[in-house]
Amino acid sequence: MRRLEKIYQRRIPPKEIVTQDFARLMTELSHEIGRQIGVLVNRRGQIEYVIVGDAKKIELPDFKRVRAGEERFRGLRCLHTHLYNEPLTQDDLTDLALLRLDLMAAIEVDSKTGLPGLVKAAHLMPIDESDDLLANSQNSNWAFLDPRPPYELTEDFLVLIESLEEEFARRSASQKKMAGKDGAILVGVTTDGLAEAQDSMDELKELARSSGIVILDSILQRRHELDPKYLIGKGKLEEVVIRSMRLGANMIVFDKDLSPAQVRLINEATDLKIIDRSQLILDIFAQQAATSEGKIQVELAQLKYLLPRLTGKGTEMSRLMGGIGGRGPGETKLEVDRRRVRERIKMLEQQLDKIRTARQARRAKRTRKGLPVISIVGYTNAGKSTLLNTLTNSDVLAEERMFATLDPRSRLLRLPRLQEVVINDTVGFIRDLPETLLAAFKATLEEMEDSDLLVHLVDAANPRYLNQIASVEKILLELELNNLPRILVFNKCDLVAVKEVENLCRLHNAIAIVASQKQSLEALLEKIDQQLGKLSLSSNSLLNDSSSDVGIIFSDMIN
Repeated sequence: MRRLEKIYQRRIPPKEIVTQDFARLMTELSHEIGRQIGVLVNRRGQIEYVIVGDAKKIELPDFKRVRAGEERFRGLRCLHTHLYNEPLTQDDLTDLALLRLDLMAAIEVDSKTGLPGLVKAAHLMPIDESDDLLANSQNSNWAFLDPRPPYELTEDFLVLIESLEEEFARRSASQKKMAGKDGAILVGVTTDGLAEAQDSMDELKELARSSGIVILDSILQRRHELDPKYLIGKGKLEEVVIRSMRLGANMIVFDKDLSPAQVRLINEATDLKIIDRSQLILDIFAQQAATSEGKIQVELAQLKYLLPRLTGKGTEMSRLMGGIGGRGPGETKLEVDRRRVRERIKMLEQQLDKIRTARQARRAKRTRKGLPVISIVGYTNAGKSTLLNTLTNSDVLAEERMFATLDPRSRLLRLPRLQEVVINDTVGFIRDLPETLLAAFKATLEEMEDSDLLVHLVDAANPRYLNQIASVEKILLELELNNLPRILVFNKCDLVAVKEVENLCRLHNAIAIVASQKQSLEALLEKIDQQLGKLSLSSNSLLNDSSSDVGIIFSDMIN
């Protein structure tokens, strides 16, 4: 105990990492008790903490985590002994990064004499412009000093740390030029093939950009099974957090949905905002919702998503829902208790019921007029709104952005044979569409139920068009709309080689168009006209057959 008190009383010159005398005091005591000894030294050279561990490690105090993106270090360096001449461990380096220490140093203990041997030290490194951000090179997170005896450590410690902090501050300032946008690291994990997982990650990048997120890094991990606690495993999560510190990121976006328990555990491990795929999609819907109906549907979906996750405390829930993933009509109610959330959900569902009733009345009115209904369906950003605008000379919002359309738009269209039809623009589909969102937008998607024909629009220029077709077909099946007749149409064919377009159309029995060019739509209009003609003949035939059957049955009953 007296020897430990002596350590507290000692002082290291501020410019030196460690002196020979102080190193000897630590190693001799460590050798004597057979345990690692560590100290935390401030920049004035004063000893603030003395830690006694076991033979293999020490446990540092539970400091409050430093905010991600902070350019200054904690102002403490850790010096500790290693009894078996081992290098700095992964735990040492992780503590260096997560606690944002000035320096982490291990002093070898001679097993016979207890005298100090080599000192192995490392400090954090800022991101270099030449770094490949997508490479996720863990070793570039820190720099190692050459192992030397204590008396050969001649670096000016204060100059080293001040220059590092200046460089971190410079890089942080460049990140702050993002004009208040969130900087994120995207994280994907798969237990299957990497090709499909990479497609999903590419789509996540598009979603992130649509939501206004600045993508700073992207990490894809393959595992035998998903980690039930952290999804990607605690070690990989620590790597991501360390990477975020160097990049100045304030958010992690996961490509898979997180369970409430995973959200809680990940929030305990980092102060970064944690967003999953469903939250990101909900955020885009919240940004795009313009009508009262759209806002109601978004808020309902957000609250249904949040309800099972209302288990966090204060700042945890704020980190979960601040900004991206938490904006929209309901953002002021995201931390209310479960009872009030349920009441709000019930009220919103009642409002949607009224909207549904009004929609049904409008549809009934159209039915009485005998107008056929055509709905344009397809993957998000396939060009549905552009096609509606070109066909009907409308000015519906059409952007190169995911989910630019939330509220359905109906317009009258006159076909070549002078027949009038109602044509609907619909919400874009996406793979793994959140169930809460699908349920909330049921009132909107009901517009398709009364459709006589679906026009399935596909972005021919998208390399993932086959997956997108499959995703749309899957959602139509879930909505029990897969039996409706439909025409497959490839859009954006001006971006694809002519021969390739011909092959696509022949292979899928489809039509090629450029939605923004009216002259390219003649074949589509002719096809729609033919399909409606066939449906009309089929309906008349069915009606006649049904009438005959009813008459026979009625006659049999009389007799």
